[in-house]
Amino acid sequence: MILLLSVDLDPGLAALRPLGGFFVLRASQPPPPRPLPTLAHAYREHAKDGRATDLPHSPAADGPAHDPLAFRVRKVAAALRAPEARVAASVTHQGLAARLWSVTLGCAALYGRVPDLDPGLLHWDPDASAPDDLWLAEARLRPADPATVAEVMLDTHLTPLTAALHTRHRLAAGLLWGNAASALAGASRELDRWARRHARTDAAARARSLTAGLLGHPLLAGTGTLTGTAFRRRSCCLYYRVPGGGVCGDCCFHEPPRTPRPPDSPPPPRSSGLPRSSPGAPSE
Repeated sequence: MILLLSVDLDPGLAALRPLGGFFVLRASQPPPPRPLPTLAHAYREHAKDGRATDLPHSPAADGPAHDPLAFRVRKVAAALRAPEARVAASVTHQGLAARLWSVTLGCAALYGRVPDLDPGLLHWDPDASAPDDLWLAEARLRPADPATVAEVMLDTHLTPLTAALHTRHRLAAGLLWGNAASALAGASRELDRWARRHARTDAAARARSLTAGLLGHPLLAGTGTLTGTAFRRRSCCLYYRVPGGGVCGDCCFHEPPRTPRPPDSPPPPRSSGLPRSSPGAPSE
């Protein structure tokens, strides 16, 4: 069931703004100042050589509009000085998953419904950060039960996103679904903290219940252990391979595995400001 969001019911999803930029979704009007690709465009099928099958090579092939997912991976790689493209691809995957989970859980907790995040209507700027990266052309709300949220997020977004990055960068499926679970748990933890600070125990309860139900979904089951709002995953997002990166707070490793560093490697970079893991999961 899909309900068209009426003008009287907060057409811009303004209730999400106090949660912080990572939870905000620009919905309906006004449109972005320039045309943006949709996430449907970013998820489209890819050939085994890593190029989108229906995107011919052109001088604009490196631009965000032509191949937004590849553009974002390159941007993250440059910002983090990632030693391998697959490391940047994993960070890209987890960052976008966390962004989408945050919007979805925020709506579920505060509205009791979730937006129908149709990838064909959800525009993405891979060169921007939250909240300027996402714009939903038409806000339609759906029930916030686990089955509907799983359809909105796992089936519609994370399955094609995971498949695209698995195909392009040979990232293990278990790693990518671990990223998705970590992003879900991190978004839920941040929402729980906000709700408790503002005496919104109803919102905190909805977020915790929904998160626990979603982590039992076949695509996420076995990816980690949830204890209260704390999550420990059974895989690693590879962030430790970034110079000076360390491990995330929910990583399966308690300290970074030893990775040989070439003698002429550059010094660790300063913080890039790009999300490297789910919200609320700092490096240890």
